[in-house]
Amino acid sequence: MKILVTGGLGYIGSHTVVALNEAGYEVVIVDNLSNTSLEVLDGIEAICGIRPTFYQLDLRNKESVVALFQQEPEIVGVIHFAASKAVGESVENPLLYYENNLSSFIYLLQELVNRPKAHLIFSSSCTVYGQADQMPITEHAPIKTAESPYGNTKQIGEEILSDTVRVSKGLSAIALRYFNPIGAHSSARIGELPLGVPQNLVPFITQTAAGLRKELAVFGNDYPTPDGTCIRDYIHVVDLAEAHVAALDRLVNGKEEASFEVFNLGTGTGSSVLEVVQTFERVSGQSLPYRIAARREGDVIQAFADTTKVNTVLGWKAKRGLEEALFSAWAWERKLRNLG
Repeated sequence: MKILVTGGLGYIGSHTVVALNEAGYEVVIVDNLSNTSLEVLDGIEAICGIRPTFYQLDLRNKESVVALFQQEPEIVGVIHFAASKAVGESVENPLLYYENNLSSFIYLLQELVNRPKAHLIFSSSCTVYGQADQMPITEHAPIKTAESPYGNTKQIGEEILSDTVRVSKGLSAIALRYFNPIGAHSSARIGELPLGVPQNLVPFITQTAAGLRKELAVFGNDYPTPDGTCIRDYIHVVDLAEAHVAALDRLVNGKEEASFEVFNLGTGTGSSVLEVVQTFERVSGQSLPYRIAARREGDVIQAFADTTKVNTVLGWKAKRGLEEALFSAWAWERKLRNLG
């Protein structure tokens, strides 16, 4: 069964390609290489023993999307990762995010609705909840006004998908609302590969430990949390990838209870920024220099998942903890920098 993975050489995409291959799916990858490297394809091949079909194209080009589906008529499902994802950058450059994250998605859906049967997994985000009123966050929590243009593109994306599925007889879809993916494949062949200054906490930690950054900036220590720093639900990227396979299996086997379903993906446990720093120091044996910086616009105080629905309905549960995720991230960073 042939599955298209957009953004398939990105961080979550590459790990999901591996999980799909391991589950017996045939994968076609699309990526414009704006935030990754072609070498990731080599890493996937090294892990799987298979080199997936790869197209370098920009999904914002409608003609390219049309041509892709003409060239790959056997595609029956799409896992859509291709999107810009940095909260801070989206605040600074909102139009980039609205164009990149929404136009490409619309062009994909326009192709899928023309097929007699198609399945789509949408890469959504816990940012759709904004600062939730209660913890842990369930799928029934109110969708609040987005704290950032990035979060807004995920809200709008879900609305577009819900509206489209409602009037499309052949399209079924699941939106997976991620919390905070971290870590790397245990082989250290693939991992998070940010270009430029990292926007996410863990790659900034590992780059600081590797000597690429002078120190880590902790954005705010005056939040109403036990140690004053933001709390997030950090999920191992391999667990996250396996959840995509479980969601796809559900659609392919016709087990969905509605044409559009939503699941939170997290561990159910919140960890503060300083807890992550201290855990990294413990598992890596590295002392990490950091400083307290001003709060960052767009950041919520805390967010961690209620995983009851995904555990019971999808039959998926996170297996890997914070220590394992941080250890794998450090192994990946060391391999990248030839640190032994």
